[in-house]
Amino acid sequence: MKIGILTAGGLAPCLSASIGQLIINYTNQVPDAEIIGYLNGYKGLLLGNSIQITENVRKNAEILSAFGGSPIGNSRVKLTNVADCEKMGYVLPGELPLRKAANQLIKDEITILHTIGGDDTNTMAAQLSEFLANEGINLTVVGMPKTVDNDVYPITQTLGAWTAAEQGAIFFENIANENTTSSRQLIIHEVMGRHCGWLAAATAEKYRNRLSSRQFLDDILLTKNRWDIDAIYLPEMPIDIQSEAKRLKSIMDNKDSVNIFLSEGAGTDSIIRELEQTGVIIEKDSFGHYRLDAINPGKWFGDQFAKMINADKVLVQKSGYFARSAAPNKADLDLIKISAELAVTSGLNSESGVVGLDDGKGGILSLIDFNRIKGGKPFDISLSWFQSILHEIGQV
Repeated sequence: MKIGILTAGGLAPCLSASIGQLIINYTNQVPDAEIIGYLNGYKGLLLGNSIQITENVRKNAEILSAFGGSPIGNSRVKLTNVADCEKMGYVLPGELPLRKAANQLIKDEITILHTIGGDDTNTMAAQLSEFLANEGINLTVVGMPKTVDNDVYPITQTLGAWTAAEQGAIFFENIANENTTSSRQLIIHEVMGRHCGWLAAATAEKYRNRLSSRQFLDDILLTKNRWDIDAIYLPEMPIDIQSEAKRLKSIMDNKDSVNIFLSEGAGTDSIIRELEQTGVIIEKDSFGHYRLDAINPGKWFGDQFAKMINADKVLVQKSGYFARSAAPNKADLDLIKISAELAVTSGLNSESGVVGLDDGKGGILSLIDFNRIKGGKPFDISLSWFQSILHEIGQV
């Protein structure tokens, strides 16, 4: 028996720990099984680059739970994007990436492949498994769902998202002190979330919960309202710039500062239209997504609001890399451990799918059929805890 592991996509606070827990479970159950990790995800699979999980790593695999990042590397490679794979030199002209990846798995004699990533990673794994099946090759593929956006159907909670929200809140605790650096300070905290606002909303909730336990001094500028959030903008919410500018100007006039939590996908359709009308060509990644670093939503909102609310200074800060690179907190680590246990059991039983908390089963941890996995799951802005935040900050 030989097990392959790969991580793909962006980072999340679960990759290293997930690998560690898989190694621990396999070592306990099938100590003679060989384990390799493909370096940099599907890129490593295509190029035949892998690393052996040694006896020393097996004995010390628990160490991986204390780290963020991925000890075997990541990349954003789509096996069905033939042109991109050719452009990057992962395949020769006319060579099918799926076939090359399949041939590498056959060459490496992999019997179980574990993919740790988001919807793109796991749907790629499903297509790879199907391709092999059509070739008469049996390969068990078991995915684990990673994304800080928490936007994968039908999974209730993706690995690493809780930690990312907590770390984003910690990040802003320092940034919020910048409200004292000038008069009429506008601070925009840009949070990851291309199509889903869950992370920005959850980060706001974590931040305000932590804020409630702090002491302030109203006699000077150290007042709670200067550190509180004044607006939250998500992709799922319509944004009336004129109305919001009027409300935020009143807040600025009152407390001399404004703090905004912005999901990076909020208002991007409007931004893209505006940029394209001026002749700007916005690049897309290998998955066909507009590159958000080229759109720069935080700067756009800062430019829109700055004049309208008479801000003396605008500060845009992004917590994405800080939050997604963290080691998992206890809640995530607990979920990672039980997910890895089921992933290994499924692999040993030759059952393919994605291990996750299944919305269709009331959030019970299950092995979910690959056909049910897809991205773009929106955040439900009608949830009571989120509506309470909006009411408390006066946004509704």
